[in-house]
Amino acid sequence: MNHITKRSIDSLGYNFIAPEYLPEGKDEYHLRNIQNRSGIDYRELTAWEIEVLVRNRNTSDNWNKILVSDAFDPELVKNCKFFGLVRIGKLEACFLEYHNLRMPVGLYNSTIISCDFGDNVVVDNVNYLSHYIIGSEVILVNISELATTSAAKFGNGIIKDGESESIRIWLEICNENGGRKVIPFTRMLPGDAWLWSKYRDDEVMLEKFKAFTQAEYDVQRGYYGKIGDRTIIKNTNIIKDVWIGSDAYIKGANKLKNLTVNSSAEAPSQIGEGCEMVNGVMGLGCKSFYGVKAIRFIMASHSQLKYGARLINSYLGNNSTISCCEVLNSLIFPSHEQHHNNSFLCAATVMGQSNMAAGATIGSNHNSRSPDGELIAGRGFWPGLCVSLKHNSKFASFNILAKGDYPAELNIPVPFALISNDMANDQLVVMPAYWFMYNLYAIARNGWKYNDRDARIEKEQRLEFDALAPDSIHEMVKAVDLLCLYTGKAYATQTGNTGKQDSWYIKTGKKLLEANDPVIDTLEILGEGFENSDRKVILIKVQQAYTIFLDLVTYYTTGQLINYIQVNNISSFPSLKRSVHFTNRIKDWLNVGGQLIPVAEVMKFRKQVHTGKIKSWDDVHQFYKIQGELYDEYKLAHALASWSVISGISGNRFNAGCFKDLLVAAVRTKEWLTKGIYESREKDYTNPFRLMVFDNKEEMEKVWGRLEDNSFINLQKKELKDFKKTVNRLVTDFRL
Repeated sequence: MNHITKRSIDSLGYNFIAPEYLPEGKDEYHLRNIQNRSGIDYRELTAWEIEVLVRNRNTSDNWNKILVSDAFDPELVKNCKFFGLVRIGKLEACFLEYHNLRMPVGLYNSTIISCDFGDNVVVDNVNYLSHYIIGSEVILVNISELATTSAAKFGNGIIKDGESESIRIWLEICNENGGRKVIPFTRMLPGDAWLWSKYRDDEVMLEKFKAFTQAEYDVQRGYYGKIGDRTIIKNTNIIKDVWIGSDAYIKGANKLKNLTVNSSAEAPSQIGEGCEMVNGVMGLGCKSFYGVKAIRFIMASHSQLKYGARLINSYLGNNSTISCCEVLNSLIFPSHEQHHNNSFLCAATVMGQSNMAAGATIGSNHNSRSPDGELIAGRGFWPGLCVSLKHNSKFASFNILAKGDYPAELNIPVPFALISNDMANDQLVVMPAYWFMYNLYAIARNGWKYNDRDARIEKEQRLEFDALAPDSIHEMVKAVDLLCLYTGKAYATQTGNTGKQDSWYIKTGKKLLEANDPVIDTLEILGEGFENSDRKVILIKVQQAYTIFLDLVTYYTTGQLINYIQVNNISSFPSLKRSVHFTNRIKDWLNVGGQLIPVAEVMKFRKQVHTGKIKSWDDVHQFYKIQGELYDEYKLAHALASWSVISGISGNRFNAGCFKDLLVAAVRTKEWLTKGIYESREKDYTNPFRLMVFDNKEEMEKVWGRLEDNSFINLQKKELKDFKKTVNRLVTDFRL
C-alpha cells in the first residue's frame, strides 16, 4: 500500500530540514543562504506589486515570503502558485532566445515552492518546482517535476546525517560481483577509479579512500539543487535531486535523478530526448542524446552517450563515445570508441585508445560458476566484428582480434598483435607487430587523433597517447625474450634436441633471429600460456616481429635522448653522457587511468596514504600532477634501460660512436615508418575492390580526397624532414 501523508497546506514550502537535523541556532535557510551567491539584494513586495500579482492570477500562502529585487516587474509573473520563501531577481520586459526557442522573461503557469531566482529568468509551465536555486537568464519550459529533497547527494556516494550505510551508492566496476566497487564522487578521475578498484587487498587504503570521499561533502541535510546561469531545460518530465552547472542544455529527457551535471561556458553539457539517467555524474562538456539509459555511472569530461546506449555500474573515461550498445560493470579509460548497435562490454577494464566493432561481445561469464570473471585490455584494444571473448582474459597493448568466437580464456602478452581464431585448423594464430607490418597508417594516426581530440580543460592527469611509450616498449622488450624462447624451442623440437633449460632455448632462438636464419621459416613456433585450451597457439612472422621490436625500441630511445638534449640545451656528447644514467634493470610501469606511472612510485603513493601524508583527493590529484611533471625524466631512464637490455650495451660502453649509430638507425626507422604510413593508406587507392564503386579517378577523389592532400601523411613527411635536420645538426654539433 502506498503511504500518503496528509499535512496542513500552511506547512507546504516549510520545514525543508526536519527539526532533528537542524543545527542549534540555525533556521531551515542557513545552507540556502550560503549557496545563493547571486549578490542580489532582495526586499519585500510593495502593496501595489501584490495587487498586480493577484490581478494576474497568482497566489501565495504568505506574500511577505515573496522577496524581490528592485528591478522586479510584477506584470511578468502570471498564473503561478507560490509556497514558502521565494526570492526573485530582476525581471525585464524582453524575451530570451536559444535555438529558435523564443520565450518572454518572467514566471508563468507554474507551481513554485521555496526557490531562488537570478535575473531575467524564463519559467513557464513548470508543474512542480521545489527547492532550487536558479541562476540568471535560465530558461525552464514545460517541465513536469523539478525538485530537490533535503538529503540530496547529487550523484555522490555519500550518506547524510541520520542515514544508514546501506543506502550508500557504489559503482560496481570491473567485476559483476561487486568485489571491485568504488564510491562515486563528482571529481573522480580515471586514476582514482583504477587505484580504488585494483588494490582490494589493501584494506587501509580502501578505508582511506572511503574517508576521503565522505570528507569531500557536508553531511548536513538541507542543500538545495542548483541550476547555473544560461542553462536551458525544456520539454522534460522529471528532474529530481540534480545539480546542474551553467550553460547546460536539457531537452526532452524522461527522468534525471540524483545527478551532478557539470557544465560551463567553456565546456557546456547536454542531455537530449528520451534519456533516463539515475545516480551518476556527468563531467564538463558531456553529451547524452536519444534514449540513453545510464544508471550508477560516471561520465568523465567530454564523453558522450548516444542513440540508446546503456551505461550501468560503469566509469566512462574522458573523450570517449558510446553509441547504441550496452556497457555493464566496466572501467573504461579515456579515448574509447564504441559506436554500433549490437556490441556488449561487461566486467572489463579497458585502458584507453580502444575501439569496439559491431557485434563484439566482450565478456562472457558462461564458463564460470559465478558472475565474477574479468577482462583486462591494455591501451589500443580493438576487438573486430562479432568477436566473442571469455572471462578471464588479458591483453597487451594495441592488440586487435579478428572476427571470431574465441572458445577459451586468452592471455596475450605480446603487443601490437593480430589474434585470429583459425577454426579450420582448430588453432589460435598470433601475429606480433601486426600493425607495423600491415597498417602503419592506422597505428600512427591513432595517437595523433586522440591527442588532437583531447578536449579536457583541466588536464589533471597527463595522458599518454603515443603508441610507443613505457607500457608498450616494456611489453616489446619482454616479447623479444618470448620470441627467442619460442623460436629456440621450435628449433629444438625440429632437430630433436629438447629437454633443455629456458636459457638455452632463448640463446638458441636469439642466435637464429639475429642471423635472420632461413630455417625460421620452416619452424612451427608455438606460444605457451596464451589460451586456456589444449589446442596449438601458432606464432607467425616471428622474424619480422623480432626485427621490428628491436628497431622500435632503438628508435624510441633515440627520440627520448633527442628530446632530453633539446629541453636541457646539451651542447656536446661528453655533457650528454655525464647527465644520463644507464641501467640494465627495467622498471615496471602501470597504466593509472591513462597516465603511465612507474610501479615503484605507485607503491610509494600507497605507503603515503597509509601514513597520512596523502590525506585527501586533492593530495591524490597532486600526486598525478607531480608524476606528470616527472614523466619525461622517468621515460628517458626507462628507454635507456630498455635499449641497454636489447642491445647489450651498458653505460660505460656508451660512446660517441654508439650515439651516432643510434641516430643513424633512428633516421632509418623514421623513414621506414613514414613510407609505411603512406603505403598502407595508398593500398586503399589501388585496391580494385575498393575502386570498383567509382567510374573514374575524379569521382573517387571527390569522395575520398586526393592521397597527396592527406593532411596526416603530409604531417608525417614534414616530421621526417624535421627529424633528419635535427639529427644532422646533432651529428655536426656533437662532432660525431
